[in-house]
Amino acid sequence: MLKREGDIRIPAGCAISGVIDRSGKRMSGKCMIDSISTMHDRSNGLGGGFAGYGIYPDFKDFYALHLFYDNTAAQHETEEFLKRHFEIAYCSAIQTRKVASIKDEPVIFRYFVSPLPRKLESSQFDEEEYVARCVFRVNVEITGAYVFSSGKNMGIFKAVGFPEDVGRFYKLEEYEGYAWTCHGRYPTNTPGWWGGAHPFGLLDYSVVHNGEISSYDANRRYIEMFGYKCTLKTDTEVITYIFDYLLRKRKLTLQEAAKVVAASFWATIDTKSEEEREQEVLLRRMFPSLLITGPFSIILGFEGGLMALNDRLKLRSMVCGEKGDKAYIASEECAIRVIEPELDKIYSPAGGEAVVYTLKNGGRRE
Repeated sequence: MLKREGDIRIPAGCAISGVIDRSGKRMSGKCMIDSISTMHDRSNGLGGGFAGYGIYPDFKDFYALHLFYDNTAAQHETEEFLKRHFEIAYCSAIQTRKVASIKDEPVIFRYFVSPLPRKLESSQFDEEEYVARCVFRVNVEITGAYVFSSGKNMGIFKAVGFPEDVGRFYKLEEYEGYAWTCHGRYPTNTPGWWGGAHPFGLLDYSVVHNGEISSYDANRRYIEMFGYKCTLKTDTEVITYIFDYLLRKRKLTLQEAAKVVAASFWATIDTKSEEEREQEVLLRRMFPSLLITGPFSIILGFEGGLMALNDRLKLRSMVCGEKGDKAYIASEECAIRVIEPELDKIYSPAGGEAVVYTLKNGGRRE
């Protein structure tokens, strides 16, 4: 019998969750597995993933490259490329455990690297740009290889599967970080594959996203003019590169970047103070092709903090909570309450309102 509207719950897309301890104290990845498990019905088993910050203290000065390989030939070609461009301090397979629902896994490796001085000098790029360009070269030029994490003292772990299964697959309870984000995927118009699971990352930035970006083609065409390569078959990839471009290359603050991607309507801008109006008009005119349209809720991870952001109409749910030094972000309140039942504060940010949490001992300026 066909069920009528109201007889069945239809989840509102993907699930996102994040936590940061602003004192810098590290916590097990198990907390994020517990959090995302409460939103199981928001994903459909076609992708789950996590990002942890502060998880590699012994190699904190090296870029941690996480890679998927389809075959040993791709691994050999990539490792030869890495040896030509980087000092490799340490490399190993990323340890996993057997989980019945996680199938067809690729070869998964990590490398802790720093640019070779002579290569970096001859490139005439700064260190971060050098690493980013090497990441794109691997992902574009080497068939069967994909760098999916490339920051310092942080790492992304993702797969095709439900997120709680992905967390167990990667043994994330054995990792400790001062901040975590996670994602349960419910793809609507793109394929479910290992590279397409969230988070998406470049250098220290990572993004988990619930929504659908209707401006993807305009955003992609613009951002690719600056050396970025969108190859991963999902709209969230372009969001990551937009933030990297605005924050790292254009040196905007987090609040300014939020005003670009979730810009107020012109009629709303007209009602603001003269100083706010001048700033927002300038940002809209400078970066018109980086306005992200369509429903979204985003958690941006970066060295020293997290930022939560909704689209300007708040077409996707997102709540924030605080308890002492810890701050929480999630699609649903239950995902926060399961790991912190007694909160000092819980609220739902307005559309276009950037909520930024940073470490007390110094994070990115807001």
